[in-house]
Amino acid sequence: MAARAGIVVTGTEVLTGIIRDRNGPWLSERLREVGVDPAHIVIVGDRPEDMLAALRFMAEEGLDLIVTSGGLGPTADDMTAEVVARFSGREMVLDPELEKRIWAILEPLLARWPGLDPAALRESNRKQAIVPVGATVLEPVGTAPGLVVPPASDEGPTVVVLPGPPRELQPMWEDALRTDALRTAISGATEYRGAILRMFGIPESEIAASLRAIEEDGVPIERLEITTCLRRGEIELATRWEPPDEDVYRDFEARIRERHADTLFSDDGATIDEQVAGLLAGPPARTVAVAESCTGGLMTARLTERPGSSAYVLGGVTAYSDAAKRDLAGVPWELIERHGAVSPEVAAALAQGAIARFGADVGVAITGIAGPGGGSQEKPVGWVCFHVAERGGASIARALQLPGGRADVRDRSTTVTMHLLRRLLRGEYDAPVTPGAHARA
Repeated sequence: MAARAGIVVTGTEVLTGIIRDRNGPWLSERLREVGVDPAHIVIVGDRPEDMLAALRFMAEEGLDLIVTSGGLGPTADDMTAEVVARFSGREMVLDPELEKRIWAILEPLLARWPGLDPAALRESNRKQAIVPVGATVLEPVGTAPGLVVPPASDEGPTVVVLPGPPRELQPMWEDALRTDALRTAISGATEYRGAILRMFGIPESEIAASLRAIEEDGVPIERLEITTCLRRGEIELATRWEPPDEDVYRDFEARIRERHADTLFSDDGATIDEQVAGLLAGPPARTVAVAESCTGGLMTARLTERPGSSAYVLGGVTAYSDAAKRDLAGVPWELIERHGAVSPEVAAALAQGAIARFGADVGVAITGIAGPGGGSQEKPVGWVCFHVAERGGASIARALQLPGGRADVRDRSTTVTMHLLRRLLRGEYDAPVTPGAHARA
């Protein structure tokens, strides 16, 4: 059986949502990379009994490895090392050499902040140098050392104790992988292979129907770990398998391609954002500008999230009022009066206005009613008009009724626009589709 692991994220600030957990998902991916199956992620507050309960639960599950994050600081609520020692059946002792190394890190603080109490600093230094007997110490990246703590007996999981700040945890994980104790704990590691297929313009129910049909056709998909996720209006089909099941996955993938050829836009895991960035980078290289209303600048922000986007994103205009559409994006006043600000005609003018204002090769426009108020029977909340156009060339337009509340409509609008932009850049000028909640871009 493959090695299995659990992750315990500690910290009341994480449990209550004050700080978002970044360590659990990051560690889960790193475990998969080394062939270890992550079975559980548990978040607990800074209470010793709750931490101990989480560790005992994972031991009862028969896990080979537990990785903790957080609780290694100098304050009274940082108790992870002590709890792990209790769980592993080991005493806590002062490591004098570690105390010296930590003090060498802390001592310069006295020069920078003369008001610090040296005795208090020394006491915190000493607390962080008290470690379980038999633990392998991971050198501090900040001031807190990490630990690899094997069980005192032959049974039970090894525990890797890491600090909470990601900038300290991530390099320390690499150090932990090189320790004998951790390598012994995951000696049963296997190899995991994975792939992500991305689709757009399809509900999850169709994927569920496909999985049932493929299984009925005799493909043993139970040998694959298949996860379906609806993300930003797209379907993400993530699959993991071990090398002996390579042929099973290839058969499964071929059948998905066949059944969903019209909605599958990525078979190598690349996101729509990555694809659009690559198409803009060329060849031929092209520039883009945005004029948007109901999305409030989110489309421009999405296009500029990737490093180096300034090479192809020239700028964006966020124009809510009719006057702003006229003055900032060059939409003729009579067009707004005749068709309304949320209309295919105004969307087309916004796209051309973005091209003209920024001198771009491609213009992108979004105008709609995101809510929560407003709208009419003819143009209800969720009604959005899209237009992408080449300078002096082809264009693609859509008018869709998008589901959900304000945040959903705004976010889905940027996803629809990215897919329209991808099609334009690829020269796929197909006919518009019937509007609807799951209308394809």
